[in-house]
Amino acid sequence: MELQFEGGELKAVLNRLRRAQGQISGVIRMIEEGRDCEDVITQLAAASRALDRAGFAIIATGLQQCLTDVEKGARNGESTEEMRARLEKLFLSLA
Repeated sequence: MELQFEGGELKAVLNRLRRAQGQISGVIRMIEEGRDCEDVITQLAAASRALDRAGFAIIATGLQQCLTDVEKGARNGESTEEMRARLEKLFLSLA
C-alpha cells in the first residue's frame, strides 16, 4: 500500500521528523560535551516521543486510506484480513 499524504499531513509528519532529527543531534552533542545524564535522558525521551508521533501519524493515515479504499487492497490480491494483519503488525512495531 502506498501512502498518499495531503499537504498538511505531509508537512506535519516532516516537521515531527525534523524535530526528532534536531533533538538527536542535540543528544549526541550533549554526550560529547559530557553533559548531565538527566539532561541527556530528557532530550532523548523528547526525541523518542517525536519519532513515535510521526510513526503514529503515518499509521493513522494508512488506516484511514485502507478503510476508505478497501476495494483497492482486494484488487491488489490482498484480502481485508491480510490488510488488517499487516497494519496491526505496523502499529505494534511502534508500541
